Parts: sequence; structure tokens; C-alpha cells
Amino acid sequence: MPQASVVMPTFQQSRFIRRALDSLLAQSLDDWELIIIDDGSQDDTGSAVLPYLEDARVRYVRLPRNGGLGAALNQGLARARAPRVAYLPSDDVYYRDHLLALCQALDANPRASLACAGVRHHYNRSAEGHIAGYPLQLVQCMHRQGSERWLERSQIESDDLERLFWGKLRLAGDVAYTGHVTCEWVDHPHQRHKVMQEPVGGINPFRLRYRVQEPLRFHSTVGNAIDEVAHYAAMRARPATASAPDGLKILLAGELAYNAERVLALEEQGHTLYGLWMQEPYWYNSIGPLPFGRVTELAHDQWREEIARIKPDLIYAQLNWQAVPFAHEVLMSTAGIPFVWHFKEGPFICMEKGTWPQLIDLFRYADGRMFASAEMRDWFDTVVPGLSHTRPCFVLDGDLPKKDWFEQSAGELLSSCSGEIHTVVPGRPMGLHPQTVAELAQRGVHLHFYGDFTQGQWREWIAKARALAPAHLHLHANVEQARWVQEFSRYDAGWLHAFVSENHGELRRANWDDLNIPARMATLAAAGLPMIQRANPGAIVASQTLARELGIGVFYDTVAGLAHQLRERSAMEAVRANVWAQRALFTFDHHVPDLVAFFRTVIASASGASSSARSAA
Repeated sequence: MPQASVVMPTFQQSRFIRRALDSLLAQSLDDWELIIIDDGSQDDTGSAVLPYLEDARVRYVRLPRNGGLGAALNQGLARARAPRVAYLPSDDVYYRDHLLALCQALDANPRASLACAGVRHHYNRSAEGHIAGYPLQLVQCMHRQGSERWLERSQIESDDLERLFWGKLRLAGDVAYTGHVTCEWVDHPHQRHKVMQEPVGGINPFRLRYRVQEPLRFHSTVGNAIDEVAHYAAMRARPATASAPDGLKILLAGELAYNAERVLALEEQGHTLYGLWMQEPYWYNSIGPLPFGRVTELAHDQWREEIARIKPDLIYAQLNWQAVPFAHEVLMSTAGIPFVWHFKEGPFICMEKGTWPQLIDLFRYADGRMFASAEMRDWFDTVVPGLSHTRPCFVLDGDLPKKDWFEQSAGELLSSCSGEIHTVVPGRPMGLHPQTVAELAQRGVHLHFYGDFTQGQWREWIAKARALAPAHLHLHANVEQARWVQEFSRYDAGWLHAFVSENHGELRRANWDDLNIPARMATLAAAGLPMIQRANPGAIVASQTLARELGIGVFYDTVAGLAHQLRERSAMEAVRANVWAQRALFTFDHHVPDLVAFFRTVIASASGASSSARSAA
């Protein structure tokens, strides 16, 4: 029996793994066994490992598909024969005396259940134990073999190794530290924790990299907990809708951003949905496989052949600036298939990122164009004159939620008990300066700020605002869609972005604040809340235009004037009634009939000239 079993989890690390293996072969303690668990790699990991299998101490197990870190480690533990278990991720490195030092630390303390070595990290920094801000890393640790096992994907996906396993060992005994740096946690962009942590990583980058097919229970150390299993259970459980006789085959391309489940409203009307997703999503770029089902995924590595096979009636490409390059590629590769481009945000970022030419092509050559606001449509007409008159156009906010989240009952107003006014910010407090919070507090107006992850990005703002208004700024955790109505309806009003427009009524002067319909508008509408925003008379502001048309806004120039309006109970009740009566306008489902009619118009009007132009470009 070997003194130590080393478990090596690996996924897509063929360019790192030889270095890790060589570092194990160079150990001063040579009485070990290695169990390599290849968690569904599709690179040449198998070829890289092959020469090392000539060593009888090395075993290689390849799993058919990625099952997650916890499952891979448990596979290794099940095969381990030694009384002590260490870990060597395939992108990390042991120094010569690493295994020996860990074994000695465990042997020196019979009460110890876990031994930990010092580690080099981030190229040239070192820690004798914990790396500040991180849990103990796999490469640092050795523990006694026992019955405890790692949490697996079906339970939770997290970068918090304490939560996944170390915490169980701490309950069983001491932690023995060697006091010497004998290994390296190698820093690179594809480390698992980086793929998981917002804002660079997150659930969508994680889903893509590890090719996750099922709904996730996901909680990284810097983001909110996400339980897709519970959140979408009812949607997954209901029977699939039979295809309507005149149902369309719609290929969704790009990404779906927030409220991705809205597309089920199309499936519920008998249309068949397919998905083809961008390959480098941000955390908020929703991509498939979609956790609510009902959308057939196309294989990205052969998407052109897949499109030719399914023969969609329409390609519906969307949504934000990150998807522009891929949407452009799809557009230019699918001449002959009607193509609709739906753009949410943001044209100015496309200029900064160098994708402006592709964005303009999307609007020039698409058979149908969709804009988040009428102001956005008209602004693009100043960029490509005549754009809105050459082919069908449709105005629809790209992030509208599904109606399912609007069906809860309203809660009781906090102000009915406290006598003071309570307002809410679901997300970033855009344009609300700490001094503004203080002025509100002086007039008995509270501000409730939701979003614990967002709060972490606004710590300095929170500190200043709390110093000025300690009793009137309230922090709350993130609220999922299923609780929007119950939670937010308790407030007297909700904040849209607060800004002073500088376009003076000239469209070419408009910036993103002027053209945007904030995603929170639908959140506030779900709860029936009057929407607070700066009065910008004479300016072109999309959210202002919509709020005035529907009678759902509270417009202010000064904080004193706003506080007075918020205390005008009868007027506020009238605005609230307007919002509540028109909530359906802020659901995607409400617009599906008109959207499908638009799709049919696009299909009918798609011309050979459009296809020829796309092919020539």
C-alpha cells in the first residue's frame, strides 16, 4: 500500500498537465499512487498522459462527460488505496518535498484531519497557509482517507472549497500546517474560480466552458446564489406545447441577457425554438443549454451544417453588444434565411470595442430590425440614414420578463405603518449621490438598496451615504423574479436611473442614458410601483417618454419637490393604479402576437436583394 494517494482532476488542461506530472515524479517521497480523473476533456489530454502510464503508480480514468469538480474528486477518492490523500490539479505544481512535508505534518499530530502546506501563487507571491481572500487550495492539502466526500454538482457548484469539503474535515479534527512553501497554485485565465466569479466569469461562462446540460445550483464566492433547479421547476415540469399548424421554426442566435425564460412565451404559442449561442458570454449573457428547457441546442462546432439541417423559418439574433461579432458572423453566413436583429445595448460600447462596423452591417443587411426604444430606432436613422424605412422594424425592450413572475399578490405598504416614505432601488443607485440620500432622509424619505453583489461594488458609496443618512439607507439581498411583486410592492415608489439629459431635444446629442429603457422598469412595473426619474423637459429621453405616455412616472427637479409629490397620497395612488393596470405591457408574453406578426412580415418581405447584399458583403 502506498503512503499517499494523489488525486489529479483535469479538464481541458493538456498544455499544463505534463508539468504537473513531472513535478510529482520528482518528489523526494516516491511511495505514492496517482489517480488522474479526466472529467470529459475534449483536447489531447489522453495523448499527453499516455507516456506516464508506463509508470505502474499512475492510473488514468476518463469520464464520458464533465460532471463537475466534486464528482471527479469523489471518483478519485473511491479509487484511492493509501491512508492519506493529496491533490494535484493538472495546472498546478508540487515542489520536491511537498508530499513528504504533508505526510510528516499529519503524522506529527494524530488529532489532525487535514494538513496544509505553504503555497506560491499569482506568479511570485507566497502564503504559509491561506491565501488572503481564498479558501485553502487543492494543491496545498492532504487529509486522512475517510468516509467524507466532496459536494457534487447536483448539490452545489461553488469555488468555495471550504463549503465543498474542507469544512467537513475541520469539524473532524485539527489542521496541521507545514510552515513551508512546497507547491504552486498556478495563475491563468481558465482557472475554475475565475470562470465562476462575476463579473468576468459567472454562471453563463461556467456553463459554456464545462458544457453543463442541466439546471445548476450555483454560488460563487463573489456572486449571488442561483438555484436554477427550483427556479425553473414548474416550467420544466409542464408538458411541452404541441407545434401549431402554422408554427414557425425560430433559431435564437447570440444570447438572451436577463429574463431569458421569456422565449418560452413563443413556444407556448406553438412555435419551435432552437438555440445557437455566442462563445464568450459575460455573466449576464444568458446562453444555453437553457435551464428551463424547450429550446433545442445546435452544436456550435458545426453550426452551419446544423442550420442547413433544421431549415429555420427565421433567425432571431439578439441582444447586447457582446453578441455583435457572432451575430454578424451568422448573418453573413446565412443568406437566404430571413434574419432579424434585436439590439438592446449599447452602440457606444461597440464604437469603443471596435465592433461598430459589424453592428452597422447587422442593421444594414438584416431583413428585420428590432430596437429597445423608438428613440433608439430614430437615433440609428441618424447613423444610417433611411434605415427604418427600408425594411420592417419593431420596437420592443429586449429584456422583458415572462408574465409568470407577475402573478403574485401585492404586499402591504411600509409607509402605512411607519408614516414615512419608502423608496426602492433594485440594482445600482445610478445618479443617486450620497448627498441626495441625505436630502431625502431630511425629508423623511427612505432608500432601500437591493442586490448584495452590487452592494459589494458600491462600498464607498454606501459608506458615504450611511455616514450622512444612517437611519434612512437600507441594504437588502438580491430578490429573484418569483418574489418581485411581493417584495417591491411594499414601497411607495421605485427609482429609475437619475440623470440630467444634455441632448436639448437634438437626437444626435443623445447618449445611452437617453436612449435606454432600463431593465428595472419591468421589475418596478411588476410590483405596481410609480417610477421616479428626473424631469428632463425638452430633452429626448426614452424612459421619460414611455412613463409620461402611460402615466406611471414621478418626475422631479429638486429633492424637496420630490418629497412633496411622494406625500401627495391621492396623486400617488392614482399613479400606482395606472402602473398596476398596465403591468402586462411590461411582460414579453403580451407582445408575442405582434412579434410573431412582425416575424411573418419579415419572412414575407425578405428579398433576394437582401441575400445578395449579405453574400456580397
